[in-house]
Parts: sequence; C-alpha cells; structure tokens
Amino acid sequence: MAHISIIGAGNMGQAITAALTRDDNVVDLLGKEDADKPVDGDIVVLAVPYPAVDQVLAQRPGQFDNKIVVDITNPLNFETFDSLAVPADSSAAEEIAAKLPNSRLLKAFNTTFAGTLAEGTVGPLTTTVLVAGDDADAKATLVGVVNASGLKAIDAGSLKRAREMEALGFLQISLASNEKVSWSGGFGIVD
Repeated sequence: MAHISIIGAGNMGQAITAALTRDDNVVDLLGKEDADKPVDGDIVVLAVPYPAVDQVLAQRPGQFDNKIVVDITNPLNFETFDSLAVPADSSAAEEIAAKLPNSRLLKAFNTTFAGTLAEGTVGPLTTTVLVAGDDADAKATLVGVVNASGLKAIDAGSLKRAREMEALGFLQISLASNEKVSWSGGFGIVD
C-alpha cells in the first residue's frame, strides 16, 4: 500500500485517484482550494496542465524533496494547439526535474485519457501506463502501484524518453480533438 498525493482535481486527477484506490492505497486528492494543505504522500502526482506547474511548485517549496514526483503533463501550446511548448530536444518532465533536484521525477499517465484510466481498459485491452525516469527504484515503486491497481505499467526507459511520450500524448489529444478517435479510446499495447 502506498501513500499518494495527487495535485489537481480535474478529470485526470480524479481518474488516477479512482484507479489507484482500487488497491487500498491512501490517496489525497488536492484541488486549487487545497493549496495550503501539505503534500504528505511518498508519491506525488502533478495532475495539472503544464502551464500551471510552476505555480504549483512555487506554492509548495520544499514539499517535493525526497519524494517520487510523477509528471503527467503534455506541454501543449495552448495558443495554437498545434505543437508542444518545449524545445524539441527536451521535455516538460526534464524541465520539471531540473526545478526539483531533490525529487525523483518520473513521467507517466500522459499517454492515457481519463476515461481509460477510470475504466481500466482501452477497448478489450487493459489500460497501459508508460513510465519513464532515471531512478530505477522510483520506477519500480510506481510500476508496482500501477500494476496492483489492475492497470498495466511498462518501464519506457530513462527520463529522456519523456520526449517521445509527450509527442505520443500530443498526437492522441490531436486525434481526439479533431474527432478522429474517441476521448474514451486510446492506444493499446499487446505483448
């Protein structure tokens, strides 16, 4: 059983809460109104839009130290909705990791939609959560939590793989927003 703090009570925060509480984890879901509440979880999920990350970090100085921090963002350019807002040789996850040097940063949950996390399936397949990061123990911890919740986690490699994961998340969002795929659908992985 893990203690998880999820910052962001929107669709993704609620869906991740629903998924991770299937295995009796303790989950604190913190919304905008909870900015004064401390982050108590050993795992912290940043379930906010990419442009809100800096504000969340500024509101909670030192509260991410020595914790596993999970970035779920897809750094979309919200002005054009046609590109990512980070340099091509970087990622939101790598930028957040640089701002949290005392944390163990992972990228996960950004290639799934809220509906597939809550349901636990993408069509006939179990929802797959890709996990990238440089800390093997942190990845193993999150992979274990995700797998125990009935989802399927795959170690996607080092944190530099976040670039490809963010591109995949952006592609999926673009397809859904242009009604080429459903918001309740997604990519499935078969072993």
